[in-house]
Amino acid sequence: MRRILYENGLSIVLFILFALTLLGQSVTGLREYNEDQREHGQPPVAYAEYLGTGHFIEATFENWESEFLQMAAFVLLTAFLYQKGSSESKDPGRVEEVDTRLLPEDIPEDAPWPVRRGGWVLKLYENSLSLAFAVLFILSLALHAVGGVEEYNQELFDHGAAGQQLTALEYMATSRFWFESFQNWQSEFLSVFAMVVLTIFLRQRASPESKPVYEAHAATER
Repeated sequence: MRRILYENGLSIVLFILFALTLLGQSVTGLREYNEDQREHGQPPVAYAEYLGTGHFIEATFENWESEFLQMAAFVLLTAFLYQKGSSESKDPGRVEEVDTRLLPEDIPEDAPWPVRRGGWVLKLYENSLSLAFAVLFILSLALHAVGGVEEYNQELFDHGAAGQQLTALEYMATSRFWFESFQNWQSEFLSVFAMVVLTIFLRQRASPESKPVYEAHAATER
């Protein structure tokens, strides 16, 4: 057990932090939602019921969508763009190991199955990371629309405009939907930009996201 915790500590701690913050979001979101319900003369809902409301679904997937877009874009852009001196970039002055292709006879026995299989399976596997993030982004975008239109229609109902309710596709054509998306997307791209640029000049000892403390600013360490 100690070895499992030691070798997987990063993913375990990150997942625990995710679960705790999602729990915090749902509990505080329930309180906010029920306060709004009371203001409009509606009965409060239980916790389990709240998790199926547009209020919770929209807020959750609106954020997930921006995170997965950020990661998909970052994985793709770092495949062919460079930033000299950044620990988040490949070295523009040399061919990196991730760019190399092995001949069939040089592929190690413990290589992943798609690598040993070759052909279209290998081609798909070579791009599987960015594809996975892209699929997660699209799913989150769709769920943002589903939760968002439910919340939007509930607001219309509360204000006596039930006849103007929209479908999810119609909601995606509104400025509100794209305002919700863009306000998250811009912050994600800003945070990645800050990471790329700040790792040129600043250091964090023992972190693989940082260059060694003694490394020159112009060095592109991988």
